[in-house]
Amino acid sequence: MSTKGTRETAKGQGSGTPDARRSENSAVLAASDPAKIRNVALVGHSGVGKTTLVEALLAATGAITRMGSISEGTTVSDSDPSAIHQQRSVTLSVAPIMIRDVKVNLIDTPGYTDFTGELRAGLRAADAALFVVSAADGIDGATVALWGECRKIRMPRAVVVTKLDHPRADFSAAVVRCQEAFGESVLPLYLPAAGNGGLIGVLHPLDDEDLERIPDAEAARGPLIEGIIAESEDETLMDRYLGGEELPLADLIADLETAVARGNFFPVMPTSAETGLGLPELMSLLIDALPSPLERTAPAVMKLDGSSLKPVACDPAGHLAAEVVRTTVDPFLGRVCLVRVFSGTLREDSSIHIGGRGLADRGHEDHDADERITHLYSPVGSSLKAVPQCIAGDICAISKLASAETGDTVSARETPLLIETWNMPEPLMPVAIEGASRSDEDALAKSIGKVAAADPTLRLERNQDTHQLILWCMGEAHAEVVLDRLRNQGVKLQTVDVITPLRETFAGKASGHGRHVKQSGGHGQFAICDIEVEPLERGAGFEFADKIVGGAIPGTFVTSVEKGVRSQMLKGVSAGFPVVDIKVTLVGGKTHSVDSSDAAFQAAGALALREAAAAAKIQLLEPVSSVVISVPDEYVGAVMSDLSGRRGRVTGTTAADGEGTEISAEVPDQELLRYAIELRALTAGTGRFRRSFLRHEPLPKQA
Repeated sequence: MSTKGTRETAKGQGSGTPDARRSENSAVLAASDPAKIRNVALVGHSGVGKTTLVEALLAATGAITRMGSISEGTTVSDSDPSAIHQQRSVTLSVAPIMIRDVKVNLIDTPGYTDFTGELRAGLRAADAALFVVSAADGIDGATVALWGECRKIRMPRAVVVTKLDHPRADFSAAVVRCQEAFGESVLPLYLPAAGNGGLIGVLHPLDDEDLERIPDAEAARGPLIEGIIAESEDETLMDRYLGGEELPLADLIADLETAVARGNFFPVMPTSAETGLGLPELMSLLIDALPSPLERTAPAVMKLDGSSLKPVACDPAGHLAAEVVRTTVDPFLGRVCLVRVFSGTLREDSSIHIGGRGLADRGHEDHDADERITHLYSPVGSSLKAVPQCIAGDICAISKLASAETGDTVSARETPLLIETWNMPEPLMPVAIEGASRSDEDALAKSIGKVAAADPTLRLERNQDTHQLILWCMGEAHAEVVLDRLRNQGVKLQTVDVITPLRETFAGKASGHGRHVKQSGGHGQFAICDIEVEPLERGAGFEFADKIVGGAIPGTFVTSVEKGVRSQMLKGVSAGFPVVDIKVTLVGGKTHSVDSSDAAFQAAGALALREAAAAAKIQLLEPVSSVVISVPDEYVGAVMSDLSGRRGRVTGTTAADGEGTEISAEVPDQELLRYAIELRALTAGTGRFRRSFLRHEPLPKQA
């Protein structure tokens, strides 16, 4: 993100860039009333037309003079170099439009599964979800699963059927698919006439000409009206309707908003972004049927110590409670944060508190800092328009915040608080990277923190056993975006094979003799010890026993032998992996009254363990994880068969909250390196899994 002036100064404006197409009327002022705000997230599978629909709405409201092109990389939503390269959205973006006197923040979210984190951040910033479905294609399983997630949080939803200009477009079939996927409460508000006949409003009284153009309109009208008035607080409406009375259109529209806001009714709109069909009707739906921030409940808040607070209200005069939903690093403005304000008002030149909790396991340590807002903006894609304030219910951007990260809470310095974080998807695909040179390693260390601060779905790990830097990503496309961002910061890096951290153990009993004797004139080194090693059960760890007879080795040096053995266990005795699950017994040794020392007996202990390993059979152990896989019922057989091919052991299956099946299994970590991608392919994008370390088991020779 960057300001318009900075962008122009830096590289000018080509005729095809979003800034060059932006109309003078596109300046979206700061909203002054939460009732005149709508925050709408556009969601759906990649390629259904979300970004193109946003472009069409921007053009229809005069925010831009003409629509941009995804293939040319000139859309308002997709300015990220990775989005242009991949020809799909990889981050969420906000494009505000004015419809009458209502500010509508259109939140364009990525549709590809790798960027689920951006999608959930978009839903967090939104008060309603607009599901975008293609009239020429089916509905994928990931979209159906997303509908279920929105249902659980009672997110108001509507459906837009796009691409009606496509040769294979079939609106009636698309509505049937929506009802099969989302439920019977999904009903069309408008029906498209054949050819270029426009739309017919199903709620409007139908005359003979309408019925001639769309014979199915009357059949669609009854279920629609019944679905709307079922949510009405006026209990007489149903009786009046069943009695044959023509209900006032104004009453039906008012009840429509109530039904949608409660999350019990879902209108369907036919559109074509290319021809403009249905855009005026869609804009009316956005402001007349979808809820304002006043009608939605804000996330739970708490004090910095974790104690709960009473819920905040969407009140510009209330205590400040806002959340960072996206972070970018601009070459001119530094760190730029996209912020949804739930309560209070953000103002320029005001002091704020930044607080972050709950992501320490992903490399984001808990943090608190007081900062000052120097610049406040209304975001329009990647461009920023300066505004003096941002009230409760609105979305803005803040630049030059030194400590803020995605998911952080922004509150008043005098009354700091924390907002309960949203559910972050777990990254499960490891990618090992290293700098091309020593200087690149230093540059990588500086840049990786900036990239991680912007992406809570990225987890960093410096593996203590393999010493590899591991990026845990959502999938290949996510990994490509992360690597591109690092390279764009001037880091030369390369990916390498991920090394599975194995363990070593003794397969049988063995004895070892450690002799560390050196004489070089003056004070020398003298230490001799004899040990016996035997294997223990898996997971037993390490035991050390002292069976010295007659004080051959003083107790002080017995401890030194144990230190030496432990040190050698960390280094490994065969393949360089730590040794586990053994018992070492010290059975003999010799000392020298002058030359024996702690260091000498540590060296002797390490030598003794290595000698015992040379005489014994060393068994390599691989890590095994407990895996729980959630899939629709139709994919259970395929997933279980695939697990068998991965040396996995299925331990049970259970119903997953009435939606699909959860398969529990034990799978070697080596077989899970690319499982995030392969499970997605196996289940048409609907499968999910979580994992946790279970134990180490012997590595088969064939592996």
